[in-house]
Amino acid sequence: MIDYDGEARDYDTSRGGEPRAQAAADALEELLPQGPCTLLDIACGTGIVTRRLLRPGRTVLGIDHSPGMLGLAAQRVPGGMVCGDATRLPLTSDSVGAVVIVWLLHLLAAPAAVLAEAARVLRPDGVLITTIDKDDAYFVEDSDIARITAELRRQYVPHVPDHASRMLDWAAGHGLGLVGETVFPGTGQGRSPRRWRETIEAGRIPWCTYAAPDQVAEVSRRLSALPNQDAPRPDPSYRLIALKA
Repeated sequence: MIDYDGEARDYDTSRGGEPRAQAAADALEELLPQGPCTLLDIACGTGIVTRRLLRPGRTVLGIDHSPGMLGLAAQRVPGGMVCGDATRLPLTSDSVGAVVIVWLLHLLAAPAAVLAEAARVLRPDGVLITTIDKDDAYFVEDSDIARITAELRRQYVPHVPDHASRMLDWAAGHGLGLVGETVFPGTGQGRSPRRWRETIEAGRIPWCTYAAPDQVAEVSRRLSALPNQDAPRPDPSYRLIALKA
């Protein structure tokens, strides 16, 4: 897991900054209910997206486990940030009209506990919005990197915690159905072959974690042979779904 306290100061600039945050917020607004409600942003991080969700009549709350990240978030959404565990939310049941979970579930070995808590605090007419298939976002557009990694991703994608089919199966089990979806760009987040190789070798790519070492080594070798080693490939395209009872 990333050391979010250690990365807090540089987190936003290293991940697309304001343009990516605005794209995420715009996409969330497409799916959020209109009018007054209480919104909970789980794993709100630095609050760079959370603050963009503030609207007249909408109470916005954020929760994160990292004090370092929350120190920045509290400056952006004063009075609305709480340090806590997403598997034990400090909220009563049926108390919020919308729950937002962006860029979290793919990090969890078993996201069911977080999702169950999100469902618990959601009002019967509320909406749960989450990113899915986060690690596939880099491969929506064709590229040489997408082609090199395609077979490994095909073999090991069932292990991805936020895979679309898993999320929809979970939702159905909790009486939630798909009511909307959209995508948004990860502006400035396209990775070069060198960056991909370094990220894989650091053990931060789930479908490589489950693969055999010789398979991973072969992918790394092919990535190192690509031209333009430091030229970013296409930006990722993130997918959001909205679930409702």
